[in-house]
Order: sequence, then structure tokens, then C-alpha cells
Amino acid sequence: MIKKFIRKFLGVKDKAPVRDKTEPVILGATEHGIDPKLLSSNAIRVTSSLQEAGFKAFVVGGAVRDLLLGIKPKDFDIATDATPEQVKRLFRRAFIIGKRFQIVHVMFGQDLLEVTTFRGAGESSAPKDEHGRVLRDNNFGPQHEDAMRRDFTINAMYYDPATQQVLDYHGGIADIRDKTLRIIGQPEARYREDPVRMLRVVRFAARLGFTIEPATREPIAVMASLIDNVPAARVFDEMLKLLMSGHALACLQQLRKEGLHHGLLPLLDVVLEQPIGMKFVTLALESTDNRVKAGKGVSPGFLFASLLWHQVVEKWTAYCAAGESPIPALHLAADDVLDSQTEKLALQRKIGSDMRDIWSMQPRFERRNGKAPYKLLEHPRFRAGYDFLLLRCESGEIESEIGEWWTAFYEGDAVEREQLLTTAVSTPGPKRKRAPRRSSRSRTGGDGGGSGSGSDGGHSGTSGGSNPGGSSFE
Repeated sequence: MIKKFIRKFLGVKDKAPVRDKTEPVILGATEHGIDPKLLSSNAIRVTSSLQEAGFKAFVVGGAVRDLLLGIKPKDFDIATDATPEQVKRLFRRAFIIGKRFQIVHVMFGQDLLEVTTFRGAGESSAPKDEHGRVLRDNNFGPQHEDAMRRDFTINAMYYDPATQQVLDYHGGIADIRDKTLRIIGQPEARYREDPVRMLRVVRFAARLGFTIEPATREPIAVMASLIDNVPAARVFDEMLKLLMSGHALACLQQLRKEGLHHGLLPLLDVVLEQPIGMKFVTLALESTDNRVKAGKGVSPGFLFASLLWHQVVEKWTAYCAAGESPIPALHLAADDVLDSQTEKLALQRKIGSDMRDIWSMQPRFERRNGKAPYKLLEHPRFRAGYDFLLLRCESGEIESEIGEWWTAFYEGDAVEREQLLTTAVSTPGPKRKRAPRRSSRSRTGGDGGGSGSGSDGGHSGTSGGSNPGGSSFE
């Protein structure tokens, strides 16, 4: 009693009791407020099948976080004490995948659910590279160790659809209510084990509008270079999630703020410091975010083509200044950028092909006479190239009249299209400087030639040429 009085008199606060993290705080339906209607029927089917077979099974991770925030999750992950082989035997379409840590993909039509076995606290003995990144860890364990192995407190909760209970081992409910992003364990050690966690910090903070807890944030600036040691395919997957989160612009701004963009999109700083480049990238990301929020599809090729366009323009201009013809110069510039980024981000071949198509179409939009516009309409990636053109117009990179003409041509009937072609031929476009040409080169394409495909003479026509970016970059 006397000690308590003295502590109160001196203003010494009692230490908060240390909670036993091997036992979860259990919240019932009235306490957590999850709406069962937001659950996937297939997630309930998987958990109930595992429980009927005598195993523990919970919806886990980001799905629980989103349910607590009143958001319908896009994906449902399941955690269980069943081994991958035991899980596989319970479902007709189940496949064990993964080297670093084995998981099971359970398929119901096109719906894929990821089922993981509770992971044990075995990282100290797991194989690691010279930087401390865990290379392989198939160590299973009890549920409380699985919770400790998860990255953030808000992702370390388990929901049982059968009992409608949430199991919270690390104060995730409190952090969700406080809008705080906090890593579990010692931040430096957790980032060293898996540097991709630094990118996940950025994505979750930007997407959820949460504040990064100081101890979680402080090591990032110093340890950002560790991302260079992560396989490019994993970095690409995380970047794709970040850019297609519906909060891409906020994520890239957060990346720059934390110093994590170096080595991922190293010229992003340069682009965002140029008025036209910044406006172009901002418009592209806002368009992507709006499509995601509206439930529409997003093309990764279009997204990366937008982010890397001004790197292409810079190299395109340099090749033209060195005497290369515009169309070959554009292809050389595209090759340079794609080769560089494929190495850093492991861009898939299909995505790289889509990006190249979008870029190579841009000079062809300036050719608005003869059969060239009709041939361009038949291009399988026309709509993506056209949308890209409109972004260039809206950002001020090229004259808006070009976009307006193509919109009218695209939406018009046969008579209207012929009238537009007549108008385009009789009304010269804005004069632009041409990049110097090699005297030994003949002019390809011509005003009446060209096949309308690949690298045809798209640099001629009413616009007076297609030097990169028009007058905006001269």
C-alpha cells in the first residue's frame, strides 16, 4: 500500500502486464463485428472440411484484417494444423506448391484458396543467404508460433467461421482500431529474414491509410538495399500487388518517401520531377486506381508501359539525335528499357510484348491518311494504344487534337470516318522539328506507302513527323 502511494506520489506508472502471446485474446461476434455475409462460401467449405476431418482450420491474414474493416476480401487464405499432404487428400483439386515454404492450392472452378500449415519458430536453423534472408523453411509448429511468424500484427489474426470467433495473439485488433501498422518481433531481424516485408509495409500503409509505427519504420531507410538480394520474380509480384492495389499513386509516393524505389523504378524521381512526366504518371495511376475500385480489369502491360514511357522517350530522343530514323529509334529505345527492367523486375514476356505494342503504336497514330488508320484499328492492342494516346494528350505531351480526331474516328461510322480522313489530309497538322537523319538513309514509309503494321512509315502523315513526344521534348 505504502509502495503504491509512493509510486503514485512520484508519478511512476505501473508497468503494463506482459501478455502471454502463446494464448490468444478471443473475441466473439458481438466484439469484432465481422459480417458473415462477406465470407467466401468456398472458404467456409475448406475450413469446415478440415475441421470435420479432425483438424484446426481458420481464415487468416489479410482476409481477417479486411473483414474487420468491413471490406470484402479479394482472397481468402486458410491456416491449419494439417500437413500439406493431409490437406491435399481432402480435396479433389488440390496442388502442393512452393520451395521456400510448401502450401496447398485448393481450386473450386476459377476460385483459388491458399491453405498453409501452421509454421513453427524454426527460422534460426533455416538455411539463409549471406545477408540473412531465409531461403527455405518448411518447419511446422503450433498456432501461436505461426502467429509469431506472420509479418504484422494486423495480419496475425485467425477467424473461425464455425464459431465466429477471432483469435488475436499480438494486439492486431487494437492496432486496426488505432490505424497503426506494426511489425511483429524485432524489425531489423524481420526485414533481414525477408526484405520484401519493407515493400509490404508501404503497400499496407498506403492502401489502408494506416500510420507506420516508428520502430517499424526506422530501419527501412538503412536496410532498403537488401531488396536487391531478393529474386526478381518475387519483387515483381510484390510491385504488381502494389500497383494494382487501387492505391497505386499513394503507394509510389510512399515508396519514394521511404527511399524504397531505388533499384525498382530508379528513374521515377526524374520523371516525377518533370511537369509533363509527373502529370502523365499521375494520370495513368489515377486511371488504374479508378478501374480497380470500379471492379474493372487492369492490364499490367499498360501500367508498366505508362510508368516507363518517359524512359523510352528519353532514349528515343537520344537515338534520333544520333541520326537514327524515328521508327527504328523507338524500337531501339524500347529494347534498352525492357532489357534493363526485365533484369530488375523480371517482367514476364507477355507483359513486355504488350508494352512494346503500346509504345510502337504511338507514332502510327500521327498518320491519319489513306488506309493506315483502318489498319491500326485492326491491331489487337489498339484499345490499349488508344487509351495510352489519350493519356499523352491529357498530360500535354502532344496536341489534344490528335486524341480528339482518333476518338471521332474510332466511334464514327463509315461515312464519318471518310470525312475525317478528308479533313485530316486537307488540314496540315502542327509543324514539328525533325530529328537529324543520316544522309545515307532513305526515308521509310512515305506518305502513301507502309503496310500499317509493325514499324511501318508511321512517322509521316498530317502531323508532320513523329519525333519522340513531339515539340514537348525538344
